[in-house]
Amino acid sequence: MAQARIIIVGGGPVGLVAAAYLNAAGIPVAVVEESADVVQDLRASTFHPPTLDLLDRLGVTSSLIAQGLISPYWQFRDRRQGAIATFDLTALTGETGFPYRLQCEQWKLTTLLRDRLARLPDVELMFGLRAVSVAQDADKVVLTAQRPTGEKEKLEGRFLIAADGARSALRTCLGIPFDGMTIPERYLSLSTTFRFNKAMPDLANVAYISDPDEWVTLLQTPTLWRVLLPTDPNEPEAEMMAPARLEERLQAVVPSATPYEVVHKTGYRVHERVAERFVVGRVVLAGDAAHINNPLGGMGMNGGIQDAVNVGEKLVAIWRGEKDLSVLGRYERQRRKVAIEAVQAQALRNRTILNERDPAKRQAYYDDLRATADDPVRHKAYLMRSSMIQSMRDAEATP
Repeated sequence: MAQARIIIVGGGPVGLVAAAYLNAAGIPVAVVEESADVVQDLRASTFHPPTLDLLDRLGVTSSLIAQGLISPYWQFRDRRQGAIATFDLTALTGETGFPYRLQCEQWKLTTLLRDRLARLPDVELMFGLRAVSVAQDADKVVLTAQRPTGEKEKLEGRFLIAADGARSALRTCLGIPFDGMTIPERYLSLSTTFRFNKAMPDLANVAYISDPDEWVTLLQTPTLWRVLLPTDPNEPEAEMMAPARLEERLQAVVPSATPYEVVHKTGYRVHERVAERFVVGRVVLAGDAAHINNPLGGMGMNGGIQDAVNVGEKLVAIWRGEKDLSVLGRYERQRRKVAIEAVQAQALRNRTILNERDPAKRQAYYDDLRATADDPVRHKAYLMRSSMIQSMRDAEATP
C-alpha cells in the first residue's frame, strides 16, 4: 500500500494552494520544491475576483487584501489618444464577494501559505529537492527527486500533482505533448518607483495601452509600478538591459524630468501552449505545467490557482471514496476547456488589440470597446469573461 499522502511538485502559488486545500480536508501532503525557499520575485501581481473567492475558502484573502491594492477599474488606452474604455468591476457585485482586481505580488500569497503549512500536521515542505521523474502503478506514484549534492530520493504517494512550471520535468517524463506557439517579440518587464498616476491623473491601476509601434501595459502594485514592453527579439540582451536603453524606453512612455529608478528588470520569451493531456493515471498537471499564455490579462496565475482547487475537489472525493479515478477525467475536460477557450483566447485577443497597426482595424476595436463599456449589459458580460467568472461557470457545466 502506498504511503497515505498526496505529493505536490512545485512550491509556487498553484502547488501551495493545492497543498492547503487538500490538507484542510484532512489529507496528508508532501510539497517538493527545487528552490531553497519560496521564490520572492516579481512575477504575477493580479488576483481576479473568482480567485479571491476561492482563496477566501482557505481563509487567506483578507490577509492578501491587507497587503495589496484594491483596483475596481481597469482600462484600455491609446498611447496618443488616452483612455478608450474604462471597465468598472463593481458591476460584478452579487456575482462575486470581491468585485475588483487585487494588485498584490504572488510571493505574498506563497509566503503566507508556506508559513501556514509549516505549522500544520501531516504537511512536509521539502525545499531544495528537484523532481526528476515519476513512475506509477495501479495503487501509487513514485517520484524520483534529486538534492543539489546529486543524491537521489524516492517518494511514494497515492497521487501526484505536477505544478512544476512551464518546463515541467514531469510532463516531459510522461511524454505529454505541449504544443502551441512562441510569440515573436520578447517581453521586457520593469518595476519602477515612478508614479505614473501622478503624470496621468485619469490612469487606472491596470492599463493596457495600444500603439501601432510599441504597446505598453502599466500595472500598479502597493509599492511600485510595473511596465511591460514588447522588444525586438534580435536586440542583444546586454543592449536591451543597458541602463541608458531602459531610460530611453521609459522616457518614451511618460517623459520625466528626473531619471527613472528601475528596481527590477527582466526579459523573457512568451509562449501560448496547452498540454495534450492534463491527467495520466494518478498524475495530474496543473498551472504552467499544463498551460501557459501571454501575461496580457493576468490570467496565468489565476488559472493555475483555479486548477489547484478544481483538482483538489476531485482528489478529496476520491480519497473519501465518494468518487473513483474517472472523475479526474472531468478535471481535464473542464480545465483544458478553460485554458483553450477562455484564457488563451482572451490573452491573444488583448495582444491583437494592442498590436494592431491597421488604422481602420484599430478604430473598429476602439469603437467596439467604447460601445461595450457604455452598454451596462455588454459591460457586465465582458467583465464576466475577462475576470474569469464566466469560464469557471462554463467549466462547471462541462460533464
